Amino acid sequence: MDVGAALIAVVGVAGTLGGALLTQRGADRAKRRELEMTQAIQEARESRELRRRCYSELHRDARQFATALSRHLYVLRDQAPGDEDIRALEEIKGAYRDRWSEALMIAPDTVVVPAHEVNETLTRVHGQIKRLEQGNPRPGESLRSAAAAQLALWPLIDAMREAMRRDLGITGEAAEDAPARRLPPPPPSSNYPDVIRDFTEPGV
Repeated sequence: MDVGAALIAVVGVAGTLGGALLTQRGADRAKRRELEMTQAIQEARESRELRRRCYSELHRDARQFATALSRHLYVLRDQAPGDEDIRALEEIKGAYRDRWSEALMIAPDTVVVPAHEVNETLTRVHGQIKRLEQGNPRPGESLRSAAAAQLALWPLIDAMREAMRRDLGITGEAAEDAPARRLPPPPPSSNYPDVIRDFTEPGV
């Protein structure tokens, strides 16, 4: 074989090897992209499931806390609360606070904003009820005002729930397009539901 033929043979082999190498590299890159895409999809699913679980528990515990506050108001109206009453309220509050702390770490701002309003209102109502329980209310605080504040929790909890559903893609607009809602104050006394009248003092 002369030198020219040998060179052609070498170049041919090199070209074949080079082509095979490029093909292998292309296949490796495609495989990496596929793995990365699969991992991203899996992480997105896990993140959504984590948020779904957290939202479900936060919504449940916020409702239970609001209900416990209402129950405690009726106890205060009818009798001095016992240790069991006080302990039951504080346990429900503690469970809610755990869920709220978790939500702060994983929820987007479109959920945190309405959830924060729920948290602040729950905290204010709880503080008012505890002051009434201890016989140390602030000026203007009464069972009636506490009942009105407790009733105002429900539309706030509903707004939080809707923000959670939007973030999960269950209903309504996408989370990033969802404006934070600020709900109106409770209705005037002439429109209060029966529960408010349950706490109307004689002569009012």
